[in-house]
Amino acid sequence: MFFVTFVNFVLNFFKNIHFLTNKLMMAHYRYTCFDCKKQYSAADIEHKPHYLCPSCGAHQPSEPLRGVLLIEYDYESIRKKIKREDFLKLPAGQIWRYPYLWPLRFEQDHDGYSLEHISERVLGRLMLNPHPIVRCEYKMRDLSIFDCTRNPTLSFKDRASILVALKAIQSKIKQIAAASTGNAASSLAGICASLGLEAHLFVPETIPEAKRIQIQAYGANIYLVKGTYDQAFDLSINISDRNRWYNRNTAFNPLTIEGKKSAAYDMFLATKGSLPDIVFIPVGDGVIISGIYKGFHELQSLGLIEHIPKLIAVQAEGSDALVRYLKHNLFESRPALTIADSICAQAPRNLYMAAEAVRKTGGNAVSVSDQEIIEAQRILAREFGILAEPAASAALAGYVKMQGNDELEDENHVMLLISGHGLKDFESLKTGIELPEARTPDEWKSVFK
Repeated sequence: MFFVTFVNFVLNFFKNIHFLTNKLMMAHYRYTCFDCKKQYSAADIEHKPHYLCPSCGAHQPSEPLRGVLLIEYDYESIRKKIKREDFLKLPAGQIWRYPYLWPLRFEQDHDGYSLEHISERVLGRLMLNPHPIVRCEYKMRDLSIFDCTRNPTLSFKDRASILVALKAIQSKIKQIAAASTGNAASSLAGICASLGLEAHLFVPETIPEAKRIQIQAYGANIYLVKGTYDQAFDLSINISDRNRWYNRNTAFNPLTIEGKKSAAYDMFLATKGSLPDIVFIPVGDGVIISGIYKGFHELQSLGLIEHIPKLIAVQAEGSDALVRYLKHNLFESRPALTIADSICAQAPRNLYMAAEAVRKTGGNAVSVSDQEIIEAQRILAREFGILAEPAASAALAGYVKMQGNDELEDENHVMLLISGHGLKDFESLKTGIELPEARTPDEWKSVFK
């Protein structure tokens, strides 16, 4: 009896392994290496999992990554199944409405398709800003702002965290690690808290207090690193590999690029297909601009748009590796220091893909001073009513600096990406703001006589 039971157990075990392997083999997507262009099935990459290209991937301390993987779909097949007018009826902020463009498992039901093992109740907690476009005017010129300050944890980074977390749930993973200057960490902490996952977050000890408190309020594990973000990045990979935690590190995990492409789709949906001519994007590690370019490229491959907007990368002068790389075609590691902590990176991990996004769209890169960033933060708050952190304000600072440039023609429709809420960095908001004098009620009555 014992032998029969054991044999049945073994047969069922291999049957389940075969079933899971087939499921991965039949996935509707594949992985392609950015550098060597080698292609892999979902099973090849996700079985272990691999983060970088198995053939040429390289992660060196304080160096841009090599062998970053991109996720690709059968765009020609999808193109035949969707119509532009139908796609534009989809709501912004709900990426699961078009699951055939995400590396997740989904199943057909009476309403169309639903994500496997993910309930509508769970998805309801992950809704991004459904109305992200803010129309405004600055110096007699119309502008559009893509506002990410009203996402679940008040930053753009939710786009990557949501996709990583959904993938973890479908893969039966309970613990996720990440390194961050603050926003990715607080994002992952909040998303994990809402989904019952455990987050392990490595951040520099110089992290803005508001972001540290946000992480701890969500109940995540936080590890303060006496060192730079780049050192925290390398450490998190070492520790997560040792503990077999799923790693969300930007660019290192290809789902981070994939998640951030959702901004391009939300721009398309929220503008009803009337995309801007130029988009100003704050750049640190280079994953946001890479993801947005990927999203626009997919929209073009699907026949939903004809032209891709020019992408303008905006960096702080104290952390301008991409600006320098585009100018000299050479990466040089320099210490990074700026008030805009969210875009402070000595070695942008997705440098090469970010450079391609700028070049292929006919865009440009510009660096701005911390003083220009703080002034832009003040303008956003007082003239547009948008409270943005310094890194997010860099987008407006870059636009102001390039005004009068031949690239910005009068008829161009310009959009600014505002990536994080101002209350995430309380200290920067206090710059130039004095504590008002307190008076008694009678004293105030006297003042207003």
